[in-house]
Amino acid sequence: MFQIKNLPFLLERKKYEILVFALIIHLYSGVFFGNLSLYIVYIWPLSILFLGLASVGVFKEKGRWKIFIKNALLALVIILPISHAFLNDHVFFMQVLSLLYVAFFSLIFWEVMKFLIRPSYVNADIIFAAGCGYFLLIEISVFLLQFMFYNHPGSIANVDTTKMANTYMDLIYLASVVQTSIGFGDITPSFHTTRLAVSFLGVLSQLYNVLLVGILISKFSSKINPKK
Repeated sequence: MFQIKNLPFLLERKKYEILVFALIIHLYSGVFFGNLSLYIVYIWPLSILFLGLASVGVFKEKGRWKIFIKNALLALVIILPISHAFLNDHVFFMQVLSLLYVAFFSLIFWEVMKFLIRPSYVNADIIFAAGCGYFLLIEISVFLLQFMFYNHPGSIANVDTTKMANTYMDLIYLASVVQTSIGFGDITPSFHTTRLAVSFLGVLSQLYNVLLVGILISKFSSKINPKK
């Protein structure tokens, strides 16, 4: 039977499996909620709390300053969504919130990439860490696009602006479409800054894919042909 005292061990032992699960919940759990206002008020903060807990293992033994920065960012990205009900979608609030999320997910992405590059072997941790990197890029893209959208209203065409939750879901959709290079064209950047940003995010996602393939091939080669 699982006990609370075993939680730190689990977070360390299965850190990448738990993190990729937390990222998927944060990005796509909205599909189970018809009432998106309910999702934003309750599920979003809870999913971020779970995500912060899931990232604990990634930062183990990383130095006090990194852990402090991660915890400070985590506190802010949890507190700010909760305060959303009192700020009523204030534009400046949404810009600050978006940049904090970009910083939070970028810090986790950096640690995941350092892990992917370091070992000379392939195991389950490498595979799940690769998945974490992919979903973290989507998270970073979502909140970078959200910042640009609130900084310049109308810079992304055909986004549902009736509620903050609808806008957020549309931007998850756009970021996922850009990263996967599907390109449906129903939601499009309509200003030069967002067009360039979307182009850069698309190139960055392809670069990640190329680097990931190279890393995995290198690790497989090292495993098949170990040095004598």
